[in-house]
Amino acid sequence: MPQGVLEETRPSADETAALQSRAGERVLHIGRDRPIRISTGHRLLHHDGKCSRPHGHNYEISVRVVGELTDEGWVVDKGDVTDVIDEWDHRFLVEAGDPLVDAFEQSGDADGTVVLDAPPTAEVMAVVLEEKLEAALSDNVSAVSVEVRETGELCAGF
Repeated sequence: MPQGVLEETRPSADETAALQSRAGERVLHIGRDRPIRISTGHRLLHHDGKCSRPHGHNYEISVRVVGELTDEGWVVDKGDVTDVIDEWDHRFLVEAGDPLVDAFEQSGDADGTVVLDAPPTAEVMAVVLEEKLEAALSDNVSAVSVEVRETGELCAGF
């Protein structure tokens, strides 16, 4: 082999298992320094103020995932996380029972809504995204935390 050329070797299953064992649980941050951005509309149906009107935000979302390393050498594939979050991009979040659910259906835009069991606040969004990610990610993941920044002044999660 020419000097300076490294021979690529693939670790054996035993070597991979040993590395995973030594590594223990690891933390993966997605969006910590550069958040994932989605544009989403919502309204707070029972709010006694301007947030009861339909409006939208450019949300910034950060995710923290804790788990054991996979055979691929990561806790999770970033794409699996962003796929879940992207399901809300350019959608309108409403609470079950909101008359807007029917209005979207009648207009032919039912696929543009996400119906939640609670008011679509940043706090609820963080909890629901955590639950969706926990369900979507592999068994090696032991904890998921989500932070949802609605504005420069309002951030919920972790």
